[in-house]
Amino acid sequence: MDYLLQLPHQLAPQLKSLRKAAGMSQARLAHLLGISQARVAVIERDPLAVSVGQLAEILRLLDVQLVLRANDVPGSGREALELPPGWQRRKPQGRW
Repeated sequence: MDYLLQLPHQLAPQLKSLRKAAGMSQARLAHLLGISQARVAVIERDPLAVSVGQLAEILRLLDVQLVLRANDVPGSGREALELPPGWQRRKPQGRW
């Protein structure tokens, strides 16, 4: 089954659902990741608390693929990323 995620906060409920669908407890996932169960709970509440690499490892353990697909719906591409009037685009902060 595919899940369309367009905003980061939409990932939180999906992670928990995917873990449960895999028949895995937070404690078991934590053991496989080498972290505490409390940390898994934090990740499920706030997936932005992990790196893309860490998220990829979680998804691998849950036997889930991450697929990036170009939008085929008119109006959902670059024009949807236009900034509202008065906003300014900033340079990225930090190191890439």
